[in-house]
Amino acid sequence: MTTESGLPFAPVYGPGDLQGWAPQERLGEPGVFPYTRGVYPSMYTGRPWTMRQYAGFGTAAESNERYRQLLAAGTTGLSVAFDLPTQMGYDSDNPMARGEVGKVGVAIDTIDDMRVLFDQIPLDQVSTSMTINSPAAILLLLYQLVAEEQGVSGAALHGTIQNDLLKEYIARGTYIYPPAESLRLTTDIFSYCREELPRWNTISISGYHMAEAGATPVQEIAFTLADGIEYVRAAIASGQHVDEFAPRLAFFFVARTTFLEEIAKFRAARRIWAQIMRDEFDAQDPKSLMLRFHTQTAGVQLTAQQPEVNLVRVAIQALGAVLGGTQSLHTNSYDEAIALPTEKAARLALRTQQVLAFESDVTYTVDPFAGSYAVESLTDEMETAIRELMAQIEDRGGAVAAIEEGFQKSEIEKSAYAVAQEIDAGERVVVGVNRFVLDEEEPYEPMRVNPAIEAEQRARLERVRAERDQVVVDEALGRVRAAAAGTDNLLYPMRDALRARATVGEVSDALRDIWGVYTPTDAF
Repeated sequence: MTTESGLPFAPVYGPGDLQGWAPQERLGEPGVFPYTRGVYPSMYTGRPWTMRQYAGFGTAAESNERYRQLLAAGTTGLSVAFDLPTQMGYDSDNPMARGEVGKVGVAIDTIDDMRVLFDQIPLDQVSTSMTINSPAAILLLLYQLVAEEQGVSGAALHGTIQNDLLKEYIARGTYIYPPAESLRLTTDIFSYCREELPRWNTISISGYHMAEAGATPVQEIAFTLADGIEYVRAAIASGQHVDEFAPRLAFFFVARTTFLEEIAKFRAARRIWAQIMRDEFDAQDPKSLMLRFHTQTAGVQLTAQQPEVNLVRVAIQALGAVLGGTQSLHTNSYDEAIALPTEKAARLALRTQQVLAFESDVTYTVDPFAGSYAVESLTDEMETAIRELMAQIEDRGGAVAAIEEGFQKSEIEKSAYAVAQEIDAGERVVVGVNRFVLDEEEPYEPMRVNPAIEAEQRARLERVRAERDQVVVDEALGRVRAAAAGTDNLLYPMRDALRARATVGEVSDALRDIWGVYTPTDAF
């Protein structure tokens, strides 16, 4: 047998598999270098992980209603999904947005939309994660401005923006600007948040989307940590000290149904990152060494066939994430392979986390798999394979150079193709798809987004443009362009433009005017 990453998986493990293994050096204690056993000494014995539910659809008002339902149901952190036009820096009335407004997330065009999105939600009490990349600075600034209107200072805000552009070039595709300019914007965010939003996690370096595109667990971690190294190098090159920004770096991984390998993957990732930050970057603050991460259960493993079986898959995946030491968790809804999750399905997904936290005993002790012959052996195997793949990226000149060569994308596509072949051949079992199938599926009524919201968003934009002082907006956008052409921190003029009611698309266009857009080189 082999693991998802192609590593050997022995039928029995014992002490002999740990020969040469120095437990104290390799394992340590929870909350202590190299953090194999978790980044905090008490982990979940003090309090459970943050329970997030990724949500957003249609208009800001509809999404606000769902957020308040989730908070009432016991969610301890919000996670915002934005629609595709917002992710690409286009307003809802842009021709490029046609047919996509509000479909895969909420449509946010202006500060007016952001006010509605967080209406009656106390932003000093709720941790908010925003899955946004190229326009991450824009959405973060809108969030800050709305918080100020609530009387909440930037120092009181806590949450995360994804802001991981490098993985967009590898696996997801919602990039706008070329890599060098994207890195400039990222490091400006690091600097801005250090001064203005000190509790905010400035980036969520993401392997999740690579995994959804077909990356193996080894590829997921290797490519993600390589991206993390690139961000650290860029921030240092911009004049920042590693301990000024590294404590606010966060990561985002997937949890698959391959339970034991996933636990080993998380442990190996923590150990590698701690060693890199200490040995390569000479980080002194212990928080700079900690790989803190959010986990989402594997959307790509959900099936439209017999969707209720996804409840079992999600429970196994969530348990693996918890036993692997995640800091926050999103559990997918069982119906997401069909459509946007219904309110009931989203609530059931949250209840899965609550059962794990409050009915099981996984919060009673820290790192219960420590010392497991199988898990510790797998952790070592994973670490070796991850480091070998990271070395291949370094040999190509680092993550950006490898991206421009198409290396990561090509490797992921090969892995995805191999899995598809195994499923088609029946060598990899997918319950309800190629084994244990039903002659006829039960009917299911999916949730659908009202197509009328596109016209509604267009009308809102028209009203904003008619009401605002266009001269003030134009002057503010001019200052954004000047900063993009120079070296000043971009977020301050961007904040002024958004406060004057410039739109997401207009601020993005100001940067496009100076930086252009990225055109990928096909690796084949």
